Amino acid sequence: MDSFTQVLLGIATVEVIAGRQLKNKTFIYGAILGTLPDLDVIVGLFMDPVSGVAIHRGISHSIFLFLLVSPIFGWAIAKIERGKINIQRATLVAFFGLFTHVLLDSFTSWGTQILWPLSHRYALKTIFVVDLFYTIPLLISLIYVYRSKTQILRSTFMWRGIIISSAYLIISCSIKLFALHKFENALQNQNISYREIIVKPTAFNTILWNANIATAEGYLLGDYSLFDTKPISFKLYKGDKLMEQKISNALDFKKLTTISEGWYIVNKQNDRILFNDLRFGLLNDNPDNPQFAFSYEFKPNTDGSFTVVEVPKAKRDGKLLLQKLWKRLQGN
Repeated sequence: MDSFTQVLLGIATVEVIAGRQLKNKTFIYGAILGTLPDLDVIVGLFMDPVSGVAIHRGISHSIFLFLLVSPIFGWAIAKIERGKINIQRATLVAFFGLFTHVLLDSFTSWGTQILWPLSHRYALKTIFVVDLFYTIPLLISLIYVYRSKTQILRSTFMWRGIIISSAYLIISCSIKLFALHKFENALQNQNISYREIIVKPTAFNTILWNANIATAEGYLLGDYSLFDTKPISFKLYKGDKLMEQKISNALDFKKLTTISEGWYIVNKQNDRILFNDLRFGLLNDNPDNPQFAFSYEFKPNTDGSFTVVEVPKAKRDGKLLLQKLWKRLQGN
């Protein structure tokens, strides 16, 4: 989830556990704890593009790490507060301040390695990484919490925000199941056989949903809006097996296949070999040169190895994507 929302959730969590003891210092500790897991992004800046992506939401988002560091953070908080909070409660503050960050991330499409060192990433894929319908109730509640002078009022406002935001997460799960049902019916009505399907929301909303469908011929991509009045259509994308074979021995290729969870195609565009992660859809659907949201170019070196760089995203493509999303949200 976006950093601002994680800060709000961190504050809300600390407020619920230790608002009486820490007062408005919950805003400091909550902001720090809500931010800490995402500092792996800074570490990734000093790594190659593929390794930087691979470590994101890995060990920094694991229960194993939280169990190790929470007593240390708890001791530090209790020491700083000099008796205002005991070490047991401060340890709970640290653990749940970190853990709720990961719990929220697990609702997004990227997923988290909650059980690191196990490699599986858990992702419910019910909300986008920025969703104001989740964020705004927390923000409004925290404004009232900060201005309230009694603990009863602080607690009342905080729980209202948490309940409303949490209810939205539950509703997003129900909407996803409804969208999945629509996609499955469309595939059945069109007599399309498939091996696997993943469904996830588009940017900033839970009204328009994308589906990736793995078939024997390739991958089908389709979308569905809750306001749609026309049948769902799918478009087939095939990989270039010759190009894939050419880069299959590269270490970065193996990393990217793991990161993409097998949802990828390799093709050639304008003499460039591209690895396209299918999970996050298209930036543009130009028939001649479609660009996926996450795409990596394999540049051949003289020694037979490859240098891998992420394909930059053009601002123009982003604007066109938002315009297209807005039209589709309305069922057009």
